[in-house]
Amino acid sequence: MTRVAAIDCGTNSIRLLVADADPSTGELVELDRRMEIVRLGQGVDRTGRLAPEALERTFAACRQYAEVIKEHGAQKIRFVATSASRDAENRDEFVRGVLDILGVEPEVISGDQEAEFSFTGATKELAGRDHLAKPYLVVDIGGGSTEFVVGDDHVRAARSVDIGCVRMTERHLVHDGVVSDPPTPGQITAIRADIDAALDLAEESVPLTGAATLVGLAGTVTTVAAIALGLDVYDSEAIHHSRISLDQVQEITGRLLASTHAERAAIGAMHPGRVDVITSGALILLAVMKRAGAQEIVVSEHDILDGIGWSIA
Repeated sequence: MTRVAAIDCGTNSIRLLVADADPSTGELVELDRRMEIVRLGQGVDRTGRLAPEALERTFAACRQYAEVIKEHGAQKIRFVATSASRDAENRDEFVRGVLDILGVEPEVISGDQEAEFSFTGATKELAGRDHLAKPYLVVDIGGGSTEFVVGDDHVRAARSVDIGCVRMTERHLVHDGVVSDPPTPGQITAIRADIDAALDLAEESVPLTGAATLVGLAGTVTTVAAIALGLDVYDSEAIHHSRISLDQVQEITGRLLASTHAERAAIGAMHPGRVDVITSGALILLAVMKRAGAQEIVVSEHDILDGIGWSIA
């Protein structure tokens, strides 16, 4: 067994997994998994730079994670940074800060690498589930980008496109620092147009309609699943491998589009950091399901973090 610590720093959240990995058995035993909403990608789509306050929120979370990693005695650490830090002019400042706190340099990976980690994390434990037919289409809806990966035992094709719940919200719903609440029909149309254009790009590399099982990852998907399941509080065990229908996603998206900030915040399973961006994320999820011709989506709590963990082992 090798004790590993995997950190995934995206546009909206930073997450930590500490686990014991045994490559000989294919087992990854989770010891600690946690997430902080730090909104590292705040304003990046508009300015091209990481904001000072966003960096400080991220570094504060890194300091907490450093303590957790020390307590568990992890032997190997890998820190992977995704969409926001790929796009930022001042990403060197981010790299230096993380290196000072955690002693490892964050790897600003490509969208294709991100997609491969997500696929491994989401599907490794599905191999023995006969009721989930291959090939899989894995969709990871992040804050700044969405990854599409098709494969069976291995990745066949992957593509990352620049649509995410934070990027779409900041691009279309924020005016003078205030999120439109609820969005106007014109704003919704503009978001859908961006999503459709991005799906066209994704289809140049990844066949979105040929998979037998659609698997969804990350906070947008798990939050919509929590709402569909009627959970009063977020419950990872109930959400993991749940199946959510297209009709449920359509109904929930309609509800979110008509809701106010206060109404979304009152949803028991809603993380406070997702209240402003969940509507854009739900629009992405709905569009993906329709484009894929999927009547349901299998929701996975295991994702890029688990893939990073395996890459260390």
